[in-house]
Amino acid sequence: MKAIYDLDVLKAAFELHPITGEVIALKRSKSILKSALFSARIEGNPLTFQEISAIAAESAVDINKKEVFNLISLYEHIDSFVKEMPSKESLKDIHEQVLHGIFPSASFFRIEESAVWNQAGVAVYITPSPQQIFPLLDALLLWINESKEHPVIVAAFAHIWFEKIHPFDDGNGRVGRFLSAVMLAKGGFGFGGMVPLEEYFEASREEYYYELGKDKQDVTSFIEFFARGFAVQIQQSLKEVERVEISDTLSLSPRRAELVAIVRDHKSISFDSLTRRFQSVPSRSLHNDLSQLMKAGYIRKRGTTRGALYEPVT
Repeated sequence: MKAIYDLDVLKAAFELHPITGEVIALKRSKSILKSALFSARIEGNPLTFQEISAIAAESAVDINKKEVFNLISLYEHIDSFVKEMPSKESLKDIHEQVLHGIFPSASFFRIEESAVWNQAGVAVYITPSPQQIFPLLDALLLWINESKEHPVIVAAFAHIWFEKIHPFDDGNGRVGRFLSAVMLAKGGFGFGGMVPLEEYFEASREEYYYELGKDKQDVTSFIEFFARGFAVQIQQSLKEVERVEISDTLSLSPRRAELVAIVRDHKSISFDSLTRRFQSVPSRSLHNDLSQLMKAGYIRKRGTTRGALYEPVT
């Protein structure tokens, strides 16, 4: 499959591309937001990238915002799932995190008949009966855990067959896309979390649903679609990395340089949003970093209340 060969070439190019730690941190942070947002948008969430990057998790009081922030938290901790072999228990854990505070049956497998619906609300695929879920999941998990196929093929296969099994009442798409991201990372194709494949799925939603809805055993065309989209996103990420400019922040500490890059990337961002990006850093330390960056002329603060925003100095 030519797409797989192209991906191997792109992986080699990406690994040879000189990328500083500051750029990696910035690009990964932005990509996580995109992965979470676009995975939610595929399911009908109306939020935009600008809207979600300008608010803090504490502000996520409605379902749409809660859905995206659940996914952000999940993608931020993808390494914990990469370290273990996928299992029914880990799938339940992923499902619970995806639908935490949104869906009452989070982490419970489906016990009723179901179907895959397209954007028009038409059933395009009738899922297996509840009695078939466990045997089919066991077979899928055994295959993806023991397969010697190319990691991208394994990730695509895991995604399409998870969707066909459709083990949960809701959230299958979001869980399946995250499962494929886990398998890519496990196979060495995670690209440091800097390639949001979900963005391609959302942009190609009609073809994506068409492939998911095919009621047949041959999933070759979906694997090709998956690999082709992944290549597109890798190329886009390489271009974005080349456009990042942080040369004037090289004298700063890594954290302060990353703060400047984040503020420049978002144009306007709240302190609460910044604390989400630096969860292990005390608020007092972040306030001090921002104060020093304002004194040095990198950023400015608009407003004096808790809702104040930080902007780049151009």
